[in-house]
Amino acid sequence: MIEFRTPTQIEQMRPAGSFVASVITALGEKADVGVNLLELDELAHQMIRERGAESCYIDYHPSFGAMPFGKVLCTSVNDAVLHGLPHDYVLADGDLLSVDFACSVDGWVADSAYSKVVGTARQEDLDLIETTDRALAAGIAAAQPGGRLGDISAAIGDVARAAGLKVNLQFGGHGVGRTMHGDPHISNDGRAGRGLKLKPGLVIAIEPWFLHTTDEIHIDPDGWTIKSNDGSRGAHMEHTVAITADGPLVLTARD
Repeated sequence: MIEFRTPTQIEQMRPAGSFVASVITALGEKADVGVNLLELDELAHQMIRERGAESCYIDYHPSFGAMPFGKVLCTSVNDAVLHGLPHDYVLADGDLLSVDFACSVDGWVADSAYSKVVGTARQEDLDLIETTDRALAAGIAAAQPGGRLGDISAAIGDVARAAGLKVNLQFGGHGVGRTMHGDPHISNDGRAGRGLKLKPGLVIAIEPWFLHTTDEIHIDPDGWTIKSNDGSRGAHMEHTVAITADGPLVLTARD
């Protein structure tokens, strides 16, 4: 069921968006060569406790997950691109790290993701991150009242194709509200002018994710982490966006 929020409810969602943005920022500053993924998860967990927020991940157990997730943060490294289960791994020079974080504050959820290279970066990794970020910006710009859901998907897909990237359609954006994942599903490619009409009050997570040379993926033996089939690296960007009468409002905008 697709739900639409009142202007008052969207205002009530702002603290969740601001908090998620602050955690993503802190994780980006903390992530560096020599840092363990479990340290990043603990930092996010500490911030949740201090804020009195509630994790969306610890008990999360959808059909594609082998067991409840058990951590508060997704950390995907190199050929992993989504749902990376934090484990005892120390970041090495040149690793491409994506972090994805969602939590509930005062009953409202926000969701965001960010990719960076720690240490010495390869140009192709920087290009992939930049392309994914541009696709996110294009998707947000297309989230206009009176438009269609396909406008967002098409805008993301256009950026990917222009960069020579293939797009996997198994996972994409989604509705956000009282829970982390709701309707509608937002594909990272599609046809403009098609699909649900975008109306003020719709709150969605827009999240392009791309791999260097493939759109084929598999789930790691840990039961959660999604990796590329050919070993190529991935990048992931995400914001929670409210559609308003004045256009898209990015609730998880980072300073």
